[in-house]
Amino acid sequence: MKIDAYSHILPAPYFERMRELAVDPGALKRWLELPALHDVDARLRMMDEFGDGYQQILTLSSPPIELLAGPAESAALARLANESMLELCEKHPDRFPAFVASLPMNNPDAALAELAYAIDDLGARGVQVFTNVSGRPLDDPAFQGVFDEMARRDLPIWMHPARGAAFADYATEDASKYEIWWAFGWPYETSAAMARLVFSGLFERHPDIKIITHHMGAMIPYLEGRIGLGWSDQLGSRTAGEDYRNLLPRRPLDYFRRFYADTALSGSAIGTRCGLDFFGADHVLFGTDCPFDPEGGPMYIRETIRVIDDLDVTDAVREQIYHGNLRRLMNART
Repeated sequence: MKIDAYSHILPAPYFERMRELAVDPGALKRWLELPALHDVDARLRMMDEFGDGYQQILTLSSPPIELLAGPAESAALARLANESMLELCEKHPDRFPAFVASLPMNNPDAALAELAYAIDDLGARGVQVFTNVSGRPLDDPAFQGVFDEMARRDLPIWMHPARGAAFADYATEDASKYEIWWAFGWPYETSAAMARLVFSGLFERHPDIKIITHHMGAMIPYLEGRIGLGWSDQLGSRTAGEDYRNLLPRRPLDYFRRFYADTALSGSAIGTRCGLDFFGADHVLFGTDCPFDPEGGPMYIRETIRVIDDLDVTDAVREQIYHGNLRRLMNART
């Protein structure tokens, strides 16, 4: 069995509403070019290549809901997304055993209400948040309730990067060039969000909180030394006017290891081995980022399976990565 923990979809009713809300229809070019993203029949045909044992946990594709609708409208959009996700899971349970709920994060009260409805009434097995909410960091007190509630429920939070071309690479420019905002900006976004959650004391309040970081924890595994000896053990030495010493009772590096990470690295064997070494076998999940590859879906799945099958690990560890860890995080009963 292989359960893809991080694949993306835009259910047809939600996708149609998204097209209506788009201020610039040209901005949807990428989504329109990927039939497996919004055409469920195309998705199912693509999945057939990987046999009956391949399943996907559905997460809503970017852009974040809060970029499509303001606080007064985002709750209805999240409700449409979640109910449409449930419909897909009910129609195709052998392919889509569960979905991850979307939240109207720009309306914190509505986000908590939708969280409860999606999990209690629709059966969602977790929620997805993005690395910032219209520019606000996730450690903003307004969003603490979502983290507190997911920790109380003992269900995972999927965390996806959010950054657009309008975020310039240099202060003298108005926009990012050459898609740097995506290739390097998204890993930075994820890493920065992880750091803000660590230094906010989240893991002291909720030691067992389950947060799944997309793309194998981004920059964190590779920068282990910089985060450890360079940052954790010298925190505050470069900062005037702030005393960061003794901010946390443990080394910050220790908290970074508490995150979970998926294997969605576009087929990178080196990155997968690095992340597995950093997070440990019990914190790594099979995820592909389907369907955002050059073939429109199957390539990332195929390449990620190849990488995992080539790892120098036991069959038991491979089973953990492919489905065991995810089922444990979701408290799956069967």
